[in-house]
Amino acid sequence: MSLLKVSSLALLIGCSLATPCHATNLADSTAKAMPNLEALYLHLHQNPELSYQEKASSARIAKELAKLGFEVTENFGGYGVVGVLKNGEGPTVMIRADTDALPITEETGKSYASKVITTNANNQEVGVMHGCGHDIHMTSLVGTAQQLVANKANWQGTLMMVAQPAEEVGGGAKAMLKQGLFTDFDTPDYILGLHVSASIPAGKVGIVSGYALANVDSVDITVKGEGGHGAYPHLTKDPVVLASRIVLALQTIASRELSPLEPSVITVGSIHGGSKHNIISNEVKLQLTLRSYNPEVRLQQIAALKRLTKGIAMSAGLDESLYPEVYVHEEERIPSTYNDPVLVSRVRASIESEMGDDNVIDALPVMAGEDFGLYGLTEDKRPITIFWLGAVEPSEYQSSLDTGHALPSLHSSKFAPDYPVTISTGVRSMSKAAIDLFNQP
Repeated sequence: MSLLKVSSLALLIGCSLATPCHATNLADSTAKAMPNLEALYLHLHQNPELSYQEKASSARIAKELAKLGFEVTENFGGYGVVGVLKNGEGPTVMIRADTDALPITEETGKSYASKVITTNANNQEVGVMHGCGHDIHMTSLVGTAQQLVANKANWQGTLMMVAQPAEEVGGGAKAMLKQGLFTDFDTPDYILGLHVSASIPAGKVGIVSGYALANVDSVDITVKGEGGHGAYPHLTKDPVVLASRIVLALQTIASRELSPLEPSVITVGSIHGGSKHNIISNEVKLQLTLRSYNPEVRLQQIAALKRLTKGIAMSAGLDESLYPEVYVHEEERIPSTYNDPVLVSRVRASIESEMGDDNVIDALPVMAGEDFGLYGLTEDKRPITIFWLGAVEPSEYQSSLDTGHALPSLHSSKFAPDYPVTISTGVRSMSKAAIDLFNQP
């Protein structure tokens, strides 16, 4: 057949040489799948599991993927699940969802609210809730798998569906990569994820190019002193006063030591010391969270707080043996998430073509953390992109704009996503993005 005849035939059936012909109607097929997806969501929402305890959630995801014909590996990097579907020659696309819930007692008042109570790692009884939308993420993962299986004729390549545990404690991605996620299975050409947003209306998607989420470090500072009677402070080296000076001095790191063009947050979230009104203690403990995007800024933050704490101790005349102890929890460190700009542009174009330009917005980077960023920091630097999935019921969103009343945030006991619209948007957006990536030249 001549090139002219091929072009004419393509035009007759609504496609072109530049855009392959895909008879995919994701809106209709996703709508048909929604009753089962909503049932899955409600099950996952009512049966949340804490980090490192996601046994039942992972088993359910594994079961759903196996039914669709995926080759499924369970208990990978903890309660991780990897589903692989080979569909001819082509790129490997990995789609990731996280599975763990939070130690929060749900207060949404919904009829389907979680009533789960369990024991945490410290043997404390806690309520459990999907307060960060991971139930939406898992449901969207399964829904996307269903759509891609149903549309196998429209793409070629290898699809990796990854259900990752322990995101909330920064351990899941590390564990799966350490066990060999990119060596035991195909190394992905593209890695996609989504995360619900508590500040974007349901039905819309927010996309950030470049840095999207922050470096996160937990730091413990033990401030030492020489205790004594509260009536004779001149005979002591008061660690409460030293700790107070440290808290204030730390604020100058961002304001006076770092470029004002570099985002930086140092927050003291906990301070504990002393036991009685009239006793000056020997010790005060501080717990900090550090946030940044640039890895070099992170190192500057840590070096500066070590220098400042030591300097304050010296100025108080403390012996070197009583200088503050600064411990950075490297094992809990979460790196910043950098959305590959080229991949972002492709994903954005796909989602706009599926959901409409008006439903895709420019989102701002946030100082929250996500261990999804680790997948882009392996030796071969795979391109990654995670996008925000609007989850706020539209009328509630508009009411918040009109009244100025704050919406419940992620990790709030009152966070209740508009789950039918959110899930449908997530499935359609992710499915279209994946199909288009499989068909990229």
